[in-house]
Amino acid sequence: MPSTEEQLKTEIKKWTARLDDSLMNTRGTTQKGVEFLTNVKAYQEDSLHFMERGDLVRAFEALLWAWAYLSIAKELEMVMEK
Repeated sequence: MPSTEEQLKTEIKKWTARLDDSLMNTRGTTQKGVEFLTNVKAYQEDSLHFMERGDLVRAFEALLWAWAYLSIAKELEMVMEK
């Protein structure tokens, strides 16, 4: 069985790739939506930064925040997928 660290790295990579795919097909429908997407991308960059430093917990947390912002923006119809 893989270690917790290996499992966390795998999950971070998987969800980062999914976020990349989702962001390629998403655009803001309002100014606030554009701002939300900016925050999503900032959290994604934070996640990558923490991953490079080996801080997997913070990398995963930042990725969760990115997904939360994206989900909220979709729910409020501030962004939409193409």
